[in-house]
Parts: sequence; structure tokens; C-alpha cells
Amino acid sequence: MTKPLDVFYEIPCLTEKSRQLSGIALQKKWFKSADKRVIGQYLQKFIDYNSEQFKFLGVQPYIIGSDKSTALSFRSSGFIGSIPLRASDTGKQIGDFVVVPRFTGRDRFEDYIEILNLLGAEISPEVIDSLPLASGNNFRPPLYLEAVKFISSLEILTMRPWRKFDNIEKISNQPIGQINWTKYINSEYKVENSLKFPARINVLSEFHNEYAEIRYVFDICKGELLSANTPQRIKNTLRNKLNFLEERLYHHKPKATNKTIIRFSDSPTVKNCKEQANKILNFNLVDSTSWRVDFSDVFEKFIQHIFKEVAKETGGRLYSNFKFHSSTTKHYSWELKHIEPDAIFQKKNVLVFIDAKYKSNLYNKFVQSDKLKEDHRHDLHQIMAYSSFSKTDFKYGFLCYPSDQIEIKSIHFKNGLNEARNTILILGVPLRKDSIKEIKRLLINELNEIERKNTSH
Repeated sequence: MTKPLDVFYEIPCLTEKSRQLSGIALQKKWFKSADKRVIGQYLQKFIDYNSEQFKFLGVQPYIIGSDKSTALSFRSSGFIGSIPLRASDTGKQIGDFVVVPRFTGRDRFEDYIEILNLLGAEISPEVIDSLPLASGNNFRPPLYLEAVKFISSLEILTMRPWRKFDNIEKISNQPIGQINWTKYINSEYKVENSLKFPARINVLSEFHNEYAEIRYVFDICKGELLSANTPQRIKNTLRNKLNFLEERLYHHKPKATNKTIIRFSDSPTVKNCKEQANKILNFNLVDSTSWRVDFSDVFEKFIQHIFKEVAKETGGRLYSNFKFHSSTTKHYSWELKHIEPDAIFQKKNVLVFIDAKYKSNLYNKFVQSDKLKEDHRHDLHQIMAYSSFSKTDFKYGFLCYPSDQIEIKSIHFKNGLNEARNTILILGVPLRKDSIKEIKRLLINELNEIERKNTSH
């Protein structure tokens, strides 16, 4: 698949060092009026021009070499998304910089949606004002991604009654409500119509206009999710859910709308469904601007989900985002009020601390990089600080990184002064639903061994 002409460069997230882009090649394609002899200056100007956009997407550009051999390389973080770029020679907009998910599936969002469905969590794209993307809609989250979120919110909505007063006209045998006297006069000359009053009354019902608008949006989403735009794997997981909702909404007639009105009186469930409906209705009207999704949040929730399942199967308990509050006479402005591990596994008197880091360390095991060393040192100090809250002499922590394959290794630290020990387990976790079963088996064995060692001492 060739790269579109309106894309400057595309890399996966968690790329430690991208392929180098030659300064001369960039000059020929993007900076045509730049002077080849000082191309390094134009590359620096290019970085300066677009520094805010690169910062938003978590991308770090590097200039390598000098003179005519100058090149650009990039380091990406845990964000995926797209940003528009400006040329350094003219200041005009050129192609977009795109960071894609680090997944191996044929569709870039397949695994992402499977994980979000599994977690029951919504990670919405964050956007900022910018130039419209040169690639238009090609590199923004696809419509089926928003449709999946709408279906989830609609499923919750249909689980409880949503009734409203509808003002309808009904023939009454007595003059109650708001009578349409003009209409009555036109027909009352007939004896049989003298006691037929066309009255407008309020009726409490589920069959109201707002539900009809939601049904209209459901039809749009169903069409998209069953179309060729949606990967087959996503269709297969949603087909039963769509059929179920179709039955629940069978008696609701769809009513076309450009926007669902969100009212102050709406419940949180109704409000959430309407907000997602408006995203669907506005999808093709909103200009594509800079956007990003933070996969660190996705990875943290994924790790918590796995350890929660393990806790259920081993008779343990998992505390997610448990806070250790600080206590002091006076807080400085830069001081932390609390520290917060991603999760704590507890079984009897054993505490195991868990921290998820969506970083590229296990994708670059043998790469000489000061940045990787610094990141790992920070992560290691953090998990060891958490594990200090265990009362036992033997302390344990899991440091979880994304990886291409499931892997685990132990790092043992020993204090020679008092024989206190700290064991940190580095756990490599592929961000895929089909890896969960094997990870759980591995973790159960490790946690049983930790419990055994703790009991024997």
C-alpha cells in the first residue's frame, strides 16, 4: 500500500528511532525553494515552525548529520493521531504527520475496538484547533469507531424505560385539554360528530420524538457497522448486539434529524447516548484537525483488567488506583499530595504492587539509548517506592510494558546491610485480547510462587 501524497510521514507509536529522512530528499519533495547547501537550517526551522503540533502528538524530531548529509529522525510516544505541518521555506501547509497504533492486524483500529469493548471503557480522541488535515478524513478515527461507542451507549439506554410526555391530538368524547375548536366547528354539524372533540393532550410514552431520533441514528450506525468499511472481526462481534437492539427498537419509527437536543432534565444515560448520537450526525461536517488518543490510558486499564481476572481465580483482591496520601505540616506548591500505583494485588498478608508503563522498552531490548535507560530508571524507582509500603521483608512489584510477545523476567535487589529484598518482575504484554488467557496462566503461577515463598519465611 503506497503512502498518500498528503502524508508527510507515518510511524507507529512507541517508535524509539524512526528511519532517517534525507534532508535533500525532503527538499526535493516538500521544501523546493530551500537552499540545499544549508538544508540543516531549514530542517531546524521546520522543527521550530511545527513544535507545538509535535509536542501535542508526543513526537520528538531529531536532526542527524550535517551539510548535505543532514537528515531527520523521529521518536514517538504513547499517543496515536494526526497533525498538519508547515514547510520551513514558505510557511505554507504541506502533508500531515501520522502516528498509528502499534498493532499487527490488517486494520489499524481492529484490536483497539476489541479491547475497548472488553474493558467497557471509552477512550475518546482529544482534538485541538489547528489547520485542517491535508489528508482530510483518511487519518482520523473512522466512523465505525464512533458507531461502536454509540451502540454501547444505546444498549445501556434500552435497559431502562425512557418515557416522555408527548403532545398529541386525540378525539375525545368530552371537551378536555386544548380543543381545536376550528376543526370541531367544521364537522360538528353532523349529529354523530357533536361529541367528538379534537383535543391536544399530553401522553406519557416511550414512543416520543427523541426516541425516534435515536432510532434514526441507530439505523445509520447499523448500516456503517455492517458495511465493507468495517473489518469483518468487528462485524462478527457486534452482529448479535445489533439484532438484539433492532428487536428492542422494532416499534420505534425513525425520525430524521441533524442534531439531538440535549436537555438539562436528561439523565446521564440519556445525555451520554445523545452526545454520541451527535458525533455520528456531525461526523462528515466537522473539519479534520489535529487529534490524538493516549494509549497509556488504554494499556493501564488493560493491565488492571487482567490482574482483576487473576485475583478472582486465585482468591485474591485487586485495588485499582489506590492512593497513599501524604501527611505534613505544610505542603509546598510542587509537593505531591499522594502517590498512586495502578493496582495492588492482595492475598492474605501478601501485597504485590503493579505499574503499567506504555513505553517502548521491550521493543528495543538491545538498543543503546540514554532515554530508554532514564525511562526505565524512573519506572524502577517508582515501583520500588510503591513496594516499600509492604510490611514483609520480601517485597514484590510488577512493571508492565507493551511487547510483541508475552514474556516475564525477574530483577532481584538485596540490601546488604539488613538482608531486605525487593523483586521486580518485568512483564511484557501484547495489547491484544487473544493474549489474555496465556498471560493469566503465567501470572497465576508467579503469584502462587510469591505466596509460597512469603509463607515459608
